[in-house]
Amino acid sequence: MTGPDPNKVYPNENIRQVVFIKNVVKRANIVVGDYTYYDDPDGAEKFEEHVTHHYDFLGDRLVIGKFCAIARGIEFVMNGANHRMRSVTTYPFNIMGGGWEKFSPKLKDLPFKGDTVVGNDVWIGQNVTVMPGVHIGDGAIIAANSVVVKDVPAYCVAGGNPCRVIRKRFDDGLTEYLLSLKWWDWDAEKIFRNMEALCSGDLEKIRNIKDI
Repeated sequence: MTGPDPNKVYPNENIRQVVFIKNVVKRANIVVGDYTYYDDPDGAEKFEEHVTHHYDFLGDRLVIGKFCAIARGIEFVMNGANHRMRSVTTYPFNIMGGGWEKFSPKLKDLPFKGDTVVGNDVWIGQNVTVMPGVHIGDGAIIAANSVVVKDVPAYCVAGGNPCRVIRKRFDDGLTEYLLSLKWWDWDAEKIFRNMEALCSGDLEKIRNIKDI
């Protein structure tokens, strides 16, 4: 056995609140890697509803890596939520109609933070909000109920509103080793052969993996 089929919606047919996200998204501007899942008993298949203010004409993407675990209540707020800030008022007159539409802001007048990027092997707890343009590094953990407003480094635990780094998961040497190892890019058989090391609390086991 080498694990579930990454191309199925439900990795385990007996737990249908968990879906592999890449198999339920339809927007071209959302890119998700293999085995990344969303867990939501209220309809995990509706993951795209949790990516808000995401408009093709802005060109921003949500990019999520492989083997991420995303809990219910996530919201990725994209750049379309931004209002102009350099004018006297931030009010979006143009979307209300009644003649106000002629006062549409130019794209250059709107704050634009670029793509939102989540690395590989990231765990995001319940009811987390990720703001536009944030980058979350490989192996990071985001605590429940956090609002992520700035980048989170790889292999850090972060939480709060605004979200701040609480601690590093590992020492710098092991973090650098894991970032170079990129286990999430292994084929399914190699992951299976090394599952004990990947799941062990004995961190030295990862340095003795098979078939580097």
